[in-house]
Amino acid sequence: MKNSNVTSNEVSVDEQAFENADEVTVDEDGFEVVDETPEFRPSVQMEIQAKVDSNHPDARLEAARDHIYGKTLVQEERIQGREAELASISAKAVFGSQEGREERTREIVVEQTGARRVEFLKRAGCVNPMIHPERADPREMLPPEQLGAVNREAMRLAEKLKGWSRAAIGRHLAEAVVGGLDLTSAVVGTFEKLQTAPGVVVPIGKLESISREEVSIEGRVVQLWDSSSPVIAQVGLIEDESGRTKFTSFVRSNPKSVQEGEQVCIHGAAKSWYQGRVSVAVTGWSTIHTPERGRWWE
Repeated sequence: MKNSNVTSNEVSVDEQAFENADEVTVDEDGFEVVDETPEFRPSVQMEIQAKVDSNHPDARLEAARDHIYGKTLVQEERIQGREAELASISAKAVFGSQEGREERTREIVVEQTGARRVEFLKRAGCVNPMIHPERADPREMLPPEQLGAVNREAMRLAEKLKGWSRAAIGRHLAEAVVGGLDLTSAVVGTFEKLQTAPGVVVPIGKLESISREEVSIEGRVVQLWDSSSPVIAQVGLIEDESGRTKFTSFVRSNPKSVQEGEQVCIHGAAKSWYQGRVSVAVTGWSTIHTPERGRWWE
């Protein structure tokens, strides 16, 4: 009969190492045998590279407070961004569910915008009293018959003056009439004033009477010619119903090129004089618009 009690002779590696710790191996001559196998140790560069590799986003093997297990840095940023987006959506949903919140916000914004506009007009009214918000409308000072005549003239001038509304023209006319001018003189003076106002496209024939140095004109290019100067990109003549003048474009301003026969609008051109004649120059602050270019349906 076999004995069921089996004794294991297996010994762990640690136990073997402890038992063999005091054992010394000697050769046939009785000399102690020394293990000459070299001990491999990492260099400083290898230790540094190991730290770099262990901190690399693709080598994160365990979770920590500053990163997610098994995710690269790009994936972590996407996850965190999505979580922040969901939190923001939840917050908006909570605040948006408050009754009347959107309407109250809209009313506050309108009120603040109106207050800022009034404050701006008060400051601008120090230069131009006509636009001061506390100044009475001059049209209210006119009798009904005179007010009707002013409105009719304002409607007629609105068809000739680009960029001016009938109400704005009527206010200017009423201001002139209240100031003591007759209606005819007020119409002529208002037309000339608004026709050459800053920022408005002025007739080419009125360039000589304009005192400011920056103007905007519109007309058709009737002639282009080559320039002998390498700094000039284009030079030619532009005209409208009131007259014609010379225009010059400089290379360093990087202007838009134009063609003969093309309708051109030049905003912010510099007015200059040459041999007693007025001309305009396209500068770096100028813009050239060609409304007819690219009209494929014609």
